[in-house]
Amino acid sequence: MDFLQQAEALRDELIARRRDFHQHPELGFEEVRTSGIVAQALNDLGLEVQTGIGKTGVIGILEGSHDGPTILYRADMDALPIHEENTFEFASTVPGKMHACGHDGHTAIALSVAKIFAQQREQIHGRIKFVFQPAEEIVGGAKAMVDDGALENPRPDVSLGLHLINQIPLGKVAVTDGPIMAGASTFTMTITGKGGHAASPHQAVDPVVCAAQIITALQTITSRNMNPLDSAVVSVTRMQAGTAYNIIPQQVDLFGTVRTFKREVRDLVEQRMAAIGSGIGQAMGCEVTFNIEHHVLPVVNHPEVSERVRGSLSRVVDPSHFELDNRTMGSEDVGFFMDDVPGTYFFVGAAVTNQDQYYGHHHPRFDFDEKALPLSVALMSAAIADYVLPGA
Repeated sequence: MDFLQQAEALRDELIARRRDFHQHPELGFEEVRTSGIVAQALNDLGLEVQTGIGKTGVIGILEGSHDGPTILYRADMDALPIHEENTFEFASTVPGKMHACGHDGHTAIALSVAKIFAQQREQIHGRIKFVFQPAEEIVGGAKAMVDDGALENPRPDVSLGLHLINQIPLGKVAVTDGPIMAGASTFTMTITGKGGHAASPHQAVDPVVCAAQIITALQTITSRNMNPLDSAVVSVTRMQAGTAYNIIPQQVDLFGTVRTFKREVRDLVEQRMAAIGSGIGQAMGCEVTFNIEHHVLPVVNHPEVSERVRGSLSRVVDPSHFELDNRTMGSEDVGFFMDDVPGTYFFVGAAVTNQDQYYGHHHPRFDFDEKALPLSVALMSAAIADYVLPGA
């Protein structure tokens, strides 16, 4: 089956839909307009539609005419709190909100995939569960949908997803085995000393000096406690202290993020952070409290699913265009759908070739090449068809 030809036939509709979503961005858990359009489109295709899953999420189930597996395909819908600086005709009409990561494209792609398979209902073995997720950017939407039963009734056998990425040339596809995106945690550390006059530090216990020692020591976790073949990032991104130049403050608050590919590495980092904070604090006469919250699971591609998906995608693009070792310490909450369901999440190159300067994801001038839209529809359709359309 020529999915690229079918996707090209939907090009105008696909681009128009993407541009409409782009002009009307909605932030996490506010995707009322977007989810309404999605639900209506799925209803028009004859899918069984569930709304309000994870607040503003939508699920559409396309039931085939024959027995077979359940394939979950997840797409995210939310935008970012960024004021768009692009001047093209379909730029955001909402001040301070922008689709700066490609989710407008993801939503449009998934609706086109649903349209292609709705026309093949009589040939489908099993079912396709289209999951349109809210609030990926604030890392709450996937868990909210899972908590609302997105992985039940029916439970998927395989989970698939894709992400447009303008760091990769158009035509390239990254399908990597194992961990491809990091789990993300946020931490706070409060260092309490004894405030005083800056001219008399001996009469105070300076939490700023203690905090400085802790910040430096935290960097030894990755360099001296971890296996060098593992990966982790420990970043202190904000330090809050003091009110005046001549006052030693009573308290310093540190904030930051931890990124890891493996849970055991995450646990090691957490243990060492707590020990470093407590130990340095005790040595310098300060009380230290430490709190860490784990928001996003690593995205881990199942090797067998990835191998099968690469075989499917090779019917759309030449395997020489595959990237097999593309990983990032960036995070994506699609991992909640893949935690105990074997799956694969792949990246589709969408670099804008006519831009004078590169503008990455989450930049006010972010954009992607719309030629990647029909290509993505064809790629995902091929991946799904390998499971539900025997002989396709």
